[in-house]
Amino acid sequence: MRDMRPEDLCAPDYRAVRLFHHDGTIRMVLAVDREVPYPEGELIVSRTDSAGIVTHANPAFVLLSGYPLHELIGEPHYILRHPDMPGEVFRDLWETVSAGHKWHGYLKNLRKDGAYYWVRAVVVPNLRDGRIVGYTSVRREPARERVREAESLYRALQPVPNSTTSR
Repeated sequence: MRDMRPEDLCAPDYRAVRLFHHDGTIRMVLAVDREVPYPEGELIVSRTDSAGIVTHANPAFVLLSGYPLHELIGEPHYILRHPDMPGEVFRDLWETVSAGHKWHGYLKNLRKDGAYYWVRAVVVPNLRDGRIVGYTSVRREPARERVREAESLYRALQPVPNSTTSR
């Protein structure tokens, strides 16, 4: 996965943040202060293998993420990690689904063009013969009041800018 590039952005003003991921990957992301609204009535669906590598993305996911399908498949799902998202959220998500349970919460995702979008996400483990073989994530339009609550909580949880961890 490559660092983001200024020429891919939707605006000239951006914040550059180095993200440190759980697998040792370090990626420079460029965040623009522009929200893209969730498409009304759509469900965003993706599937990953057990390591979090994207194996399926529906058209709504492709459209909202701003990535072409071929740039999503085979990449870690954390390609969407926005620097405002605290690592604690992803630790909780992965601990929950790795234990075989459903996780739900609000996520701020980073688009390829540096803008962001909010989702209400549900992630479930995919089981085969009692073993987790991957995960399915379904995202819906978030309630604005819950987004405001999540923003406040995530700001309080965010330790030090430029040094966050995700999966």
